[in-house]
Amino acid sequence: MLRTPLWLRRGAFALLCLGALGLEPAQAQRQVSNERPTDFLSADFHKGRRELLRQQMPAGSVAVLFASPVRNRANDVSYIYHQHPDLYYLTGYTEPDAVLVLFKEPQNLGGQTGVTEALYVQPRNAAREMWTGRRIGKDGAKQQLGLQYTADNTEFAAAPIQWSNFGQVLMLTLPTDAANDPRNPADLHDLVASFRQKASLPADFSPAVGEAHKVIQRYGTANPTELRPYLTNLVSSQPQLATDAYVQAYLKADTDADRQKVVASRPVSRFDATTLDELLNQMREVKTPEELKLLRQAVRISAVGQQEVMKATKPDMGEMEIQGLHEYVYKKYGAEFEGYPSIVGAGNNACVLHYETNDKPRVGNELLLMDCGAEYHGYTSDVTRTIPPTGKFSREQREIYELVLAAQEASFKECKPGAEFQAPHKAAQAVITEGLKRLGIIKTDAEVRRYFPHGTSHYLGLDVHDRGTYGPLKAGNVITVEPGIYIPEGSPCDKKWWNIGVRIEDDILITSSGYDNLSKEAPRTVADIEAMMAKPSALDNFKLPILKN
Repeated sequence: MLRTPLWLRRGAFALLCLGALGLEPAQAQRQVSNERPTDFLSADFHKGRRELLRQQMPAGSVAVLFASPVRNRANDVSYIYHQHPDLYYLTGYTEPDAVLVLFKEPQNLGGQTGVTEALYVQPRNAAREMWTGRRIGKDGAKQQLGLQYTADNTEFAAAPIQWSNFGQVLMLTLPTDAANDPRNPADLHDLVASFRQKASLPADFSPAVGEAHKVIQRYGTANPTELRPYLTNLVSSQPQLATDAYVQAYLKADTDADRQKVVASRPVSRFDATTLDELLNQMREVKTPEELKLLRQAVRISAVGQQEVMKATKPDMGEMEIQGLHEYVYKKYGAEFEGYPSIVGAGNNACVLHYETNDKPRVGNELLLMDCGAEYHGYTSDVTRTIPPTGKFSREQREIYELVLAAQEASFKECKPGAEFQAPHKAAQAVITEGLKRLGIIKTDAEVRRYFPHGTSHYLGLDVHDRGTYGPLKAGNVITVEPGIYIPEGSPCDKKWWNIGVRIEDDILITSSGYDNLSKEAPRTVADIEAMMAKPSALDNFKLPILKN
């Protein structure tokens, strides 16, 4: 990367010079160019999402959503910017320091009548754009993204939005860790501060309190037996709930009559940090055809990556090298990022569920777990395969692998509309429990959690752990099915099982009649994996010079 000149990178002097030139520490931006890919989500898609959300908003309400903060990596280098998935979903805007406002009823704004949506964006700035990437500005946001009303973010503080006129102000959890750049009068820190001031948001407002109140409303009389321990646990982790009168009154209520009185006495607040969250959960859990096109591409890229790595992997390779092969395939097919840090772990490292170090210099003959996912135009895949670097499973490795495979097959049978979200997990857990008992690794059903400690499914989309209601499965859901068994060194079982970690993960689209395995191109069975690993790789003759100290 082209670094800022040294004379611009020296402490306070750097800040002074950057301010004088109208520059800022480098932050990667998506470039605006006619030479970019043409298969991004369309402006009409994002407009349709905004309109659907607005239709579901309560009468007399306004919704506000902020961009994600810029994250500093070290000194004057920022992490590559990643937009807040909800703001991207609703607008397609990929730059920082932005705020979207949606009005249930049309408003007059900046001399424009009938306004239902307003996006405030960072202004064009030729000097800064030379260093950090071109910006689309307010005109580009209107013309390219199709927003009805756009303005520079510097206008947000004085925007003629009468927040007090709205019966409900809907928001997500506000960013609290955005850096305050004194050279930028409308950075995310300032945008949030302006909103808090103009909307008169109480300083002690807590989304956790609002969530607890909503849970009490929903389950306070219908299911008090399970709600009370849930709230008690919540209070222990959320200090603000310990002093909330409504929550404490419910916990003290001993009879159904008392609970009914408490539920009916819920305090009224104009500020709501739960409704918008729930509406977006419902919208994003069911993928549209446009989204599925991008998801399928992301998943196929990851599946081909698994194929190519199977061909190339050898015992003398390192975890980081194998990680690089996956990610090269992603870039080759135009996937901009990984959806999450790649997990490439051999032996005992495979028994760490979110192992990300990936620095074992030689994988040897231990099972290699590869949990990797390409992110294509914002949508991420999540595909895991476990392979023997030698190309052949040992007896113990094969027994554990085929047990996990059988559990996954049982899970697939539960992937259908109307099934409870936990149905695939329950099916997998039953198979793994019986299998581990048969192998003598556990004696009781309760012990299965030692070796299978995680759930089997989560939603997939703009986030690797995507939004959703976790209610019954619906056509259009995309979920993972990922059972696993992890037996780290020192486990209370025969040592022959130690250092075996297996996870098999596929990305599943729920259809009207069942499911479609989007990642089926990545070999799953022992026979198919061994056959793929026996094939020649394009990298077999790729030799780099040995670097000597």
